[in-house]
Amino acid sequence: MTRTETPWGPWEPAALADVAALLSSVEVPWWVAGGHAIELAVGYSFRDHSDVDVLLLRRDQRVVQGLLPTWEWWAADPPGTLRLWQPGETLSADVHDIWCRPGPSEPWRIQIMLDEAEGQDWISRRCAQIRRPIDLLGRNSHEGVPYLASEVQLFYKAQQPRPKDEEDFRAALPALDAGQRQWLATAITQAYGDRPWCAKLR
Repeated sequence: MTRTETPWGPWEPAALADVAALLSSVEVPWWVAGGHAIELAVGYSFRDHSDVDVLLLRRDQRVVQGLLPTWEWWAADPPGTLRLWQPGETLSADVHDIWCRPGPSEPWRIQIMLDEAEGQDWISRRCAQIRRPIDLLGRNSHEGVPYLASEVQLFYKAQQPRPKDEEDFRAALPALDAGQRQWLATAITQAYGDRPWCAKLR
């Protein structure tokens, strides 16, 4: 893990084992996301990470906030500002990211991302037509850590890939089976139009 400075204080991401321990008692679905999810899927680490992401369903936001009542939770209000998330407050639909730290003098440790759901289905916030049963949204590592399925994580990275996203795609591509490739290519095309990754997936 690397320490990164931001205008709102330093990031020093929690280790995945610590994230799993902190969230072990929560009774709603959650998944490690971002580059860490890709590494869990391929089974090895291949790059540095400036943060650690956890995906939650928006409807479960207050359950998880209550799990760590002594922590600070800050909502990333668009465009590009942070504000304290008050206990018991329900965040509006335009807030997708929450920064978390143990206290005001501590570095940021976990980034929570919120996504949509309806009944038993996950709904992409990028394109409401892209859905998947919640119980098929992720996988579990050998250590039992839930993580977002590679095709779902890569879908989010495909809109405007950064160098680290291209690195994640190259690492994940050999491990994707035919069904995962088809789902990802279809989702990318439906949400963003044709993208260079689609040709490689086919």
